[in-house]
Amino acid sequence: MAEPSKVIHVRNVGHEISENDLIQLFQPFGVITKLVMLRAKNQALLQMQDISSAVNALQYYANVQPSIRGRNVYVQFSSHQELTTMDQNQGREDEPNRILLVTVHHMMYPITVDVLHQVFSPHGYVEKIVTFQKPAGFQALIQYQSRQSAVTARTTLQARNIYDGCCQLEIQFSNLDELQVHYNNDRSRDFTNPNLPTEQKGRPSQAGYGDGGSMYGVQGSGARGGGFPQMANAAAIAAAFGGGLPPGITGTNDRCTVLVSNLNPDRIDEDKLFNLFSIYGNIVRIKLLRNKPDHALIQMGDGFQAELAVHFLKGAMLFGKQLEVNFSKYANIIQGPDTHEYVNSNLNRFNRNAAKNYRYCCSPTKMIHLSTLPQDITEEDIINLVEDHGTIVNSKVFEMNGKKQALVLFDTEEQATEALVCKHASSLAGSIVRISFSQLQNI
Repeated sequence: MAEPSKVIHVRNVGHEISENDLIQLFQPFGVITKLVMLRAKNQALLQMQDISSAVNALQYYANVQPSIRGRNVYVQFSSHQELTTMDQNQGREDEPNRILLVTVHHMMYPITVDVLHQVFSPHGYVEKIVTFQKPAGFQALIQYQSRQSAVTARTTLQARNIYDGCCQLEIQFSNLDELQVHYNNDRSRDFTNPNLPTEQKGRPSQAGYGDGGSMYGVQGSGARGGGFPQMANAAAIAAAFGGGLPPGITGTNDRCTVLVSNLNPDRIDEDKLFNLFSIYGNIVRIKLLRNKPDHALIQMGDGFQAELAVHFLKGAMLFGKQLEVNFSKYANIIQGPDTHEYVNSNLNRFNRNAAKNYRYCCSPTKMIHLSTLPQDITEEDIINLVEDHGTIVNSKVFEMNGKKQALVLFDTEEQATEALVCKHASSLAGSIVRISFSQLQNI
């Protein structure tokens, strides 16, 4: 083995493995300060904050085979004692800091503090945000509670678009130690002090940050297409609900994390909770509380999606228990060994056809709708898939726009809910089945 180093060399890194996957593999052992993906060689170099963190990681993985997305990866100390670049275009040192300088390019839609908070909060607790306009474009300073959260956010979001085809993020580390926020409004916010006044009219926002906090660093590498999946889409919401909102939904909630209690700990797990709550929005991460086995925290993509989940699922029956669903006092769930990550899951429903998915939001019903089915599916196949979960009153397989779909009516809402949480995203003859509640009364 090479001489111990805080730089770890990772081999067999396939194209399906992301920077965030590698961060999750090594994050339990300490702060990750730098990451270089060597795509042409299927390798990566990852720098820990200190040698002891790297030693702990390699000692652990000497006894446990590390695997990402079903692929074994192989780790060893690098011959480098220090990484001097973070990507191929990096020209000088870029020291990690808990404050990020964000520049938004190709800005076709207005970007507010709330929008930025929705984008950056899935990666850690955001304490403060300040925005300002510069010749380089719209910029913002975003202060996390921890440096690791800032590193993760930069790695994950660099060159991503907030909206499809526009509002591209360029993220650098600032060298400021602390942001000073005097007003809570659309241009600046201190999430640790909600009692700050709103800004007086005509007063410029947060004077003194126009220089971007004397930042240093260079622009990240090329664009990665596609919009940011957790972003609430106001146009999609308006299209789904005809310009209004469902009765009982305010649309003003900004708390993204939901606390679920009175679960059946013998039958519930993170994936089952994902299957249920993803009906109402994208899921960032889920944590079952080990000291309270019937409790779980679920972080949704934004406050509107969390409000839909609380509104429609409060009092729902699942596995013989009546669920209690409320907003959590925690702004987000800190990523760790006991959290399950879903932020990059392709099973999140609202990455595509957001308006249609908002329109389907409702409380649990007795009828489920199954889609993305094999073309040769039969009614008997559908019954065999879900009959373990309750009494089937009626069922039907039909075709719409050339695609096979099905409806199954159960005797109770609880039976339909159990079928959904257990069988959504299951495989049937090579197809991944998608299940939602249907608002139809009968077949």
